[in-house]
Amino acid sequence: MRVIFPIAALALLTACSGGAERSSEQAGHRGGEVTYPDTRTSSNVDVYFGREVADPYRWLEDDRSAETAAWVTAQNEVTFDFLGNISFRDEVRERLAQAWNFERVGAPFVEGDYTYFYRNDGLQNHFVVYRQKDGGEPEVFLDPNTFSEDGTTSLATLSFSRDGSLAAYATSKGGSDWRTVYVLDVETMEFVGEPLEDIKFSGISWRGNEGFYYSSYDRPEGSYLSEMTDQHKLYYHRLGTPQSEDQVVFGVDEGQHHRYIGGTVTQDASFLLVSAANTTSGNKLFVKDLRNDNAEFVAIVDNEDSSTGLLTNDGETLFLQTNLDAPNRRLVRVDAANPQPQNWEDVIPETEHVLTVTRGAGYVFARYMVDAIAKVQQYQFDGSLVREIELPGVGSAGGFSGKDDAETLYFSFTNYTTASSTYAFNPKTGESSLYFKSGADFDPANYESEQVFYTSKDGTSIPMIISYRKGLERDGSNPTILYGYGGFNVSLTPSFSVVNAVWMDMGGIYAVPNIRGGGEYGRAWHEAGIQMHKQNVFDDFIAAAEYLIDEGYTSSDKLALSGGSNGGLLVGAVMTQRPELARVALPAVGVLDMLRYHTFTAGAGWAFDYGTAEQSEEMFEYLLNYSPLHNVQAGVNYPATLVTTADRDDRVVPAHSFKFAAELQAKDGGLNPQLIRIDVNAGHGAGMPTSMIIDRAADVLSFTLYNMGYDKL
Repeated sequence: MRVIFPIAALALLTACSGGAERSSEQAGHRGGEVTYPDTRTSSNVDVYFGREVADPYRWLEDDRSAETAAWVTAQNEVTFDFLGNISFRDEVRERLAQAWNFERVGAPFVEGDYTYFYRNDGLQNHFVVYRQKDGGEPEVFLDPNTFSEDGTTSLATLSFSRDGSLAAYATSKGGSDWRTVYVLDVETMEFVGEPLEDIKFSGISWRGNEGFYYSSYDRPEGSYLSEMTDQHKLYYHRLGTPQSEDQVVFGVDEGQHHRYIGGTVTQDASFLLVSAANTTSGNKLFVKDLRNDNAEFVAIVDNEDSSTGLLTNDGETLFLQTNLDAPNRRLVRVDAANPQPQNWEDVIPETEHVLTVTRGAGYVFARYMVDAIAKVQQYQFDGSLVREIELPGVGSAGGFSGKDDAETLYFSFTNYTTASSTYAFNPKTGESSLYFKSGADFDPANYESEQVFYTSKDGTSIPMIISYRKGLERDGSNPTILYGYGGFNVSLTPSFSVVNAVWMDMGGIYAVPNIRGGGEYGRAWHEAGIQMHKQNVFDDFIAAAEYLIDEGYTSSDKLALSGGSNGGLLVGAVMTQRPELARVALPAVGVLDMLRYHTFTAGAGWAFDYGTAEQSEEMFEYLLNYSPLHNVQAGVNYPATLVTTADRDDRVVPAHSFKFAAELQAKDGGLNPQLIRIDVNAGHGAGMPTSMIIDRAADVLSFTLYNMGYDKL
């Protein structure tokens, strides 16, 4: 198979002494090319435990002000002027668009009389939902590309009633976490009732065909971007009634005040389980018998010291996945009438590897992470092992779920050098066959991924997967993107990315360490990177960079630090602690003001990972010591930095990025550019149209290469 752009691209990323033209003796330094917009400062000062902390750019938190809008416009003008002068920027975009242009088809699933699947013909902004009946020709069911002219309204959730005759789907405008829900009759394709508005952080769980449960907050009186969303509520919507009459099921009575509430109905509609939490780690769990109109909620777990959720039920027996007394998680069963932990029985006990369970075709599927690599086993519901499932390779597997009467299940497989393909799995025989092969024009035989283990500052061994084109010379000259996250129990497992494929095809290295704060090794690994242990996360990332440099994969002049959201915090902290470590920094939609993050939208829910400045004087000092916004020092030559955010990000509000960019521009030593790129009519990332993703990726890669010293391809 032809490899994407194999000739000119290789010349781009050769050693610094050849191939591409360098700009000067100090190749790559571009700070003198930029004149920044003026950013007004204010005299705002906050006092924490008697200590004054200036916040001169507080006014940028007002996303509705004309002054902030003018600042955004001025910053984008400077940034896009800079990017527009990169001679190879258009070529990089063309390469990305060409690489992206292949068909992608999701696993089929049956709802009622139809088989549904998602498909994208290549460059469509959003996947289209198709359906077919009895082997007939596929037809379009929902096309999110028609939801808005510019592609910025996306399909966020799709949920079918138990018999498949009704579908509820949620849309997001401009990437917002706030949703609108519509209900369709799947036969007539007519809407049922009026749409439901202002729904946030919610699933849709049907109770028969009569109605469904959803979650939301009270509608903000002020800005959707900055006003806190604190009290979540679970509602029941009965079809044929207005939203104003929806019943609050959970979230108003004494003891029910929580930031995150979600409801799930069991497959037989017998029980409603409600998860309630105030942070992103740990939840209470309640159950209600829906067959009894007078039934009350019964607590299964009445504290937030652990995480427990429903897998399924079998009559009166609930199957729960939990990390209570099992940091790596286990599957238990319990009678719904007496569901407390003292009555739990292990179905799949905890092991040394982190467990995630799914169910389908009457079986349980246990997916383990072994050093971030997937291993899958099939079990009976009595806990007896059926088989270990042979996967197509070393990487990540997802799926293995479906209805209990399904005869075929599907799973996806991917890694950093293998585009995701879908496989059909026979749960009776254990045989797998290729269902849909990825059409990506990328030959994995020309690339390799190696997993290494390096030592962090405190002696902890950290795994890292390094991916690159075969034949790489470890002479320190290879442009390298080091990507990390390190928080919220999120595990970075191997997955294919078109952007990274193009980067590697151009000769670049893509490296991902599984640093602490993530979930790769269970709860202990996560908690080793939270609150007063957060510096471990930064130390792990720094040690990963030092390993790549020491082992000759790259050098500081050829290294870019990349991460988004909590990963944006990671990049911001590391670049301010070790500004000489890398040539380029790419903090995306980052949490960058650690003293005020919890005062915006749902930020207070992140306190389990971060702590808050009001929590204690010790916690305040710790946060202040690493908060990227508060650690930008005058006269320091920071890496060439491209901060990326979006004007409608209501999860990590753009004020974080605005204020950080303003500090960098005001205090930077002048050697490297400090720019911010602000997407308009976009959010935290979910639902972003393909065209916008490609534009942003082209700008990020072009900025990275240009500031590593390349002037042309």
